[in-house]
Amino acid sequence: MPLGWLQSLALLAARLYVAQVFFQSGLSKLRDWSSTLALFQDEYHVPLLPPELAAYMGTGGELVLPVLLVLGLGGRFAALGLTMVNIMAVLSLEEIAPAALAGHQLWGALLVLVALWGAGSLSADAWWRRRSSR
Repeated sequence: MPLGWLQSLALLAARLYVAQVFFQSGLSKLRDWSSTLALFQDEYHVPLLPPELAAYMGTGGELVLPVLLVLGLGGRFAALGLTMVNIMAVLSLEEIAPAALAGHQLWGALLVLVALWGAGSLSADAWWRRRSSR
């Protein structure tokens, strides 16, 4: 198996793993929207944004960007968008448990790989490039 395929498989695994984490987080926010708004009001202190706007933007990002990431559609855009969501999540908490911080660091590292290398050959982006070059 050529190295390019291994890289594409690794990028796909990274995309699927990170997307699942963020999508599940977005779903949990939707399930109890009043609690989500309360958390953004009282716990999460997102810089420069009113709490309600931050809640909508964060939840929207956690639901839309993982779908793009899984499909590899705008893979770099999705990875950079989720990187911003990840950074804001860490910055908005006054205290974060070491295990939670380690998770955010892992997700950030995987997202940086997708942002640098793209979604790989197993993606809608690659399919579109192959189709357009014909």
